Amino acid sequence: MEERRLTCIGCPMGCPLVVTMDGGEVVSVTGNTCKRGEIYGRKEVTNPTRIVTSTVRVSGGSIDMVSVKTKEDIPKGKIFDCVKALKTVEVAAPVHIGDVIMKDVAGTGVDVVATKNVE
Repeated sequence: MEERRLTCIGCPMGCPLVVTMDGGEVVSVTGNTCKRGEIYGRKEVTNPTRIVTSTVRVSGGSIDMVSVKTKEDIPKGKIFDCVKALKTVEVAAPVHIGDVIMKDVAGTGVDVVATKNVE
């Protein structure tokens, strides 16, 4: 049996989790004070994902950059590919919250959207 110790980020409590695994199978998750902790612990050791936030260039806008994020979480191993792809992007103003800035970033099937308005 293998034990992995994590700090849960499922809610603001930050519970110390112990995930017990047998091979690649999760046997138990302990230390959580809410249901989200168990879900987070199981997912984090089997298929970790993250929401990526960044910025992209804006041409002709009131500011030079706009904040963006992935619409959903992507596999943790694709984060650097996502950021690298976003470095090449420049959008024309105006940009509105929710506008799709890049479709299917890094082959994840997830779009990147604007999180700020730029006129």
